[in-house]
Amino acid sequence: MPSVLPPGDPMPADGSLPEAVRADLASRTDRPFGLYVHIPFCQVRCGYCDFNTYTAEDLGPGASRQSYPDTLIRELEFAAETLQAAGAPQRQLDTVFFGGGTPTLLPAEELARILAAARELFGLTPGAEVTTEANPDTMTEASAGVLAEAGFTRVSLGMQSAVPHVLATLDRTHNPENVPAAHQTLRSAGLQTSLDLIYGTPGESLGDWEHSLRSVLQLRPDHVSAYSLIVEEGTALSAQIRRGVLEDIDADDQADKYLLADELLTAAGYAWYEVSNFSTGEETRSRHNLHYWQDTDWWGAGPGAHSHLAGMRWWNVKHPAAYAQRLHAGASPGHGREILDDDAKVLEHLMLRLRIAEGLEIAEYNALPQLGPSAAEPISDRLIAELVKEGLLEEEAAQPSAAHPAGRAVLTLQGRLLADAVTRRLLG
Repeated sequence: MPSVLPPGDPMPADGSLPEAVRADLASRTDRPFGLYVHIPFCQVRCGYCDFNTYTAEDLGPGASRQSYPDTLIRELEFAAETLQAAGAPQRQLDTVFFGGGTPTLLPAEELARILAAARELFGLTPGAEVTTEANPDTMTEASAGVLAEAGFTRVSLGMQSAVPHVLATLDRTHNPENVPAAHQTLRSAGLQTSLDLIYGTPGESLGDWEHSLRSVLQLRPDHVSAYSLIVEEGTALSAQIRRGVLEDIDADDQADKYLLADELLTAAGYAWYEVSNFSTGEETRSRHNLHYWQDTDWWGAGPGAHSHLAGMRWWNVKHPAAYAQRLHAGASPGHGREILDDDAKVLEHLMLRLRIAEGLEIAEYNALPQLGPSAAEPISDRLIAELVKEGLLEEEAAQPSAAHPAGRAVLTLQGRLLADAVTRRLLG
């Protein structure tokens, strides 16, 4: 969730949904519905981070850590009221994801209270996935027990690296020795675990990256995320690179590290299900993240949080004080919104589906009503054959079958490294 808000149309003060969105919602009852809860507080702002986060405990009227849970719950109430007023069919939450910031800077009891409010207002489907991100230093046996008792099912630990000098470059303050202890604490509480890694940090050698990967594999989490470092404008890391204090990131170095991650994780029994995400099986994939890649709906609560309903996106005001003031005045915290046009829908369908292991269903894509002279063209058999020959798409998946009459476009390992280029080729 980048800290810079995109342009868009103003959100009405009452948060009412456009007629076209209300009509489409009625046909989406079979699509999962998720909730993202943004906790914007951090002990230290990491030098690479471009997220909407704050280090102060008190950020103005109604925006202290102590008052923040009540403000969030007010937005959840506002969300339920808005959907009811729009005549949207009742959908229980299939996933809930607490992200940040560092959600576990709030007491576990407060996270539990927010989840309880979401359950009361929307309901949770049987077997719903409920995740919180956590800093390894903040996880205790007591807090893990509270989360498990409240209905959380998984915790994603921000490990990033097992190498102290890499963590220092990233401005990560947690003790890497606390990661195994935190992981065991979560396991003992019966929670699924995910470890997040970042590769390509300036000064990180291939040996450093291998050490981090092997440290993860010793713990055997259910899920691993491996993200390439992106240098965002306006961050401290960007300024250090611009001044020559740190070397710029190297695309070839990052490619080598992704290949190593895939090699070691695959050999250990993990399978990729999205370009940057690996799990021990379908049951341990992040279902919430799949919402983002499969055109489902979610409500994003918190300052700067983004939401998506039936082809409409909107985003909340950034600052926690402004966010609190709007909600306490009975107004929407939304700052802006946009309804995706045909070109955007086509691009997103192709780009997002191509990133996941199931790939792009070619017949489904070619049947999109938006395809035509004003947008992208249908994907030809000739183009698929070219990409298969170049080693970018899997040959077996591309073959037509009874289940997939035009085949599927599934990225090979080389294709994953060149996903953006493959997307452009398929768009024509």
